[in-house]
Amino acid sequence: MNSQTDSGSRALHEQWLLALTAIPTAAGRERRVVEWIHEWASERPDLSLTADRFGNLTIEHVEASSATERPFYITAHLDHPAFVVESIDGNTLHLSFRGGVLDPYFANRPPIVLFTDDDRPIRAVVTSSDKSTKPFRTASAELASGESLEGLAPGDIGRWDFPEPEVKAETAKPGMQAGRVLYTHACDDLAAVAAALCAIDDLRDEPKSRHVRLLFTRAEEIGFVGAIAACREKLLPRDGRYVLLENSRSFPESPIGGGPIVRVGDRMSTFSPALTAGIAKVAADIAKADGELKDNDPGQIENADRPGSAFKWQRKLMPGGACESTTYMAYGYESTCLCLPLGNYHNMADLQAVQDEEADAIANARPGREHIALDDYHNLVRLLVVCGTKLTEVEAPVDTMEKLFAERSFVLTQATTPDPDDVPALRED
Repeated sequence: MNSQTDSGSRALHEQWLLALTAIPTAAGRERRVVEWIHEWASERPDLSLTADRFGNLTIEHVEASSATERPFYITAHLDHPAFVVESIDGNTLHLSFRGGVLDPYFANRPPIVLFTDDDRPIRAVVTSSDKSTKPFRTASAELASGESLEGLAPGDIGRWDFPEPEVKAETAKPGMQAGRVLYTHACDDLAAVAAALCAIDDLRDEPKSRHVRLLFTRAEEIGFVGAIAACREKLLPRDGRYVLLENSRSFPESPIGGGPIVRVGDRMSTFSPALTAGIAKVAADIAKADGELKDNDPGQIENADRPGSAFKWQRKLMPGGACESTTYMAYGYESTCLCLPLGNYHNMADLQAVQDEEADAIANARPGREHIALDDYHNLVRLLVVCGTKLTEVEAPVDTMEKLFAERSFVLTQATTPDPDDVPALRED
């Protein structure tokens, strides 16, 4: 199935996206997302879901053992920066914040919502925070008017209090191309989890894709610890190829709506050149095929009823942060990254102005909903699906070099070596 040509499939993929990105989650407290994935997998008996001893999840086809190709892992993490209740003292809540968010976003009594074990929401406001504490920033909060602590306990989680997710039709603006944009609680990295599930779902009927697997890791936002655990304990096949899905802060040169990004590196490392080049080749081939379709044959064109919907992609370094691809690389695995350009990274609205220390931006800093372009999301799914069947056919860079040498090295034999007697001697001063 091609998710881009089947409008019903696209609608379903958007439903999963909206559902997952609205689920409360935190590093080490990913239970709700895990339960959603378990329910999703239980409806697909041809897929197998397992967990390692650290709680990282793997999904693969039940016929995965029949695959002759190297394992191709699509990976994403299950957490998002959020609060965890550490203790309760009367009506004062003592919280940790697990993830990276700048000081000004805690300073203006931002509203938060906490969730009891049975999902009852309890609203509060942050009254103070201290980033100097280890291993996490600490914060204090007080209940909002009319709220009750009933059912709340240490270990429960909280997040910024936002409106429900929604899709808006946006016009072009700096850093964002025109199109449908999802505003939601946590794109990073739950939009990637949704895209990974969409991809393997579309590949279920394709025997050539039995080597495709999903890996969902825990506690990425506090230092990649779920991925580190899987690598250092050798729980992953050494011959696997690992393509991390991320949501990375967008910049003017990597706009929202410009397409999913083949990420060649982050602020800590560069990724496997051959794997990165292979995925870029698949993306380029998809874009080329779209461009070569004839205007008088709209039945072939993806989403022909919507202008501007042909496949778009980008190739960027994205050095604004670090991701788990660096972890896999550090432990000797072949890895690269695909990411969605993200607005309000880690829920930090007007982030660039805050980082530039503009007084008004700092004084008025507020958390905001993360957002991504829906076309970027659908094109990421499409790229993953094609990679699942075509990436193994992409020529390795060394093979390309060998072909070039075989075809053109004759010019080297045409060079003449000068007679030593004809070379002027160096003058000695």
